[in-house]
Amino acid sequence: MTTLGDTSVAPAPGRIAAFLRPRVGGFPRPFWVLWAGTLINRLGTMVEPFLGLYLTTVRGLSLAQAGVVMAVLGAGSLGGQIAGGALADRLGRRATLTLATVGTGAAMLALGYVQGIAAIVAAALVLGVLLDMYRPAAQALVADLIPPAERPRAFGLLFWAINLGWAVAMVLGGTLARQGFLWLFWIDAFTCAGFGILVWRAIPETRSRDVRSERRGGFGRALRDRVMVGYVLVTLVYTFVLMQGLTTMPLAMKEDGLGPQSYGFAIAANGVLIIMVQPLVNAWLARRDHSLVMVAGFILVGTGYGLTSLASTVLAYTATILVWTLGEITAASVLQAVVADLAPPDLRGRYGGLYGMAWSGGFLLAPLGGTQLLGRGGAPALWLTCAGLALAAAAALLVLAPAIRRRHAAALGAHFSSK
Repeated sequence: MTTLGDTSVAPAPGRIAAFLRPRVGGFPRPFWVLWAGTLINRLGTMVEPFLGLYLTTVRGLSLAQAGVVMAVLGAGSLGGQIAGGALADRLGRRATLTLATVGTGAAMLALGYVQGIAAIVAAALVLGVLLDMYRPAAQALVADLIPPAERPRAFGLLFWAINLGWAVAMVLGGTLARQGFLWLFWIDAFTCAGFGILVWRAIPETRSRDVRSERRGGFGRALRDRVMVGYVLVTLVYTFVLMQGLTTMPLAMKEDGLGPQSYGFAIAANGVLIIMVQPLVNAWLARRDHSLVMVAGFILVGTGYGLTSLASTVLAYTATILVWTLGEITAASVLQAVVADLAPPDLRGRYGGLYGMAWSGGFLLAPLGGTQLLGRGGAPALWLTCAGLALAAAAALLVLAPAIRRRHAAALGAHFSSK
């Protein structure tokens, strides 16, 4: 029997609260609105994964034509990151988020209904620009709301929401596609617009009035920041490697006699591990040196892809995916927080746009470079090159580490001095 003076065993609700507090506690309401909107948006992300299938089956495009449409979509994403960053700093985070997400919903429906290859390409370009325009604004919003020491936790929670929504969307999208692909466009459009309306109604503008009066210089100032430029280049290399799992790996598995179902089973391990592990380790990783955390993540990603050169069965591929997914979880805990530390308050949107370009560029280059490596040297050449690139990126991060630490310390100092 537990007496009133016995505090050795906490009640179950107390233990749950003690477990959750360091992981999800302490964030303001606008952050949770952004988190909920992000989850809703990702739950409806059903068009992108099935776009190639839709274009070739429903629209009757050739593989070459479908490839052009998807390349245009990716190219538009690069421009959208730049535009979103500039708008987030000039118009504000709230307006940019709303414009981009509601506009994405409208562009989704346009792509679903337009006729003719020229109109489809034009709609894909507009959609590509709008699709990722919200990301720099969302990143700047988090940097505005959350103090530097807590940003890794905040960005980690958003990363978890994105992956949870993506996992559910993949399952629902595949089921709904059997009922008609237009369902996917309507659901995607509805969730995008819902995200924008939620932001407009529930999140105040976070861009400081003092920031608006600071000197201008736009992307020129960001590009003169050698630490940021180096960080973007490192991120581009890392993204190129990471995206091979979503682009070239199905082709490599096909050469081993493993079809789409085998790939689907293996890559599902990525989402399952992120959903299960990331919330448990995010707060612990956030307290560690950001540069060393990223180096460890990059090494794990490189190791996982290097080991893939030995894989030939579904279980072997799944095992290597689990290795590089651990690296992805590790790196993701601090990647965006470093950008927030590097960015001056009046350029947070633009710095986020440059960082986003690394991801858009990596996603665009991954299938181009990966298929070339696979075609010329086979799977071993592809995976060993990926391992080498990831390790090179880790080495480059070690070079940048002292500057990243100084900027993090400066961000912490500026936060405490402003209180």
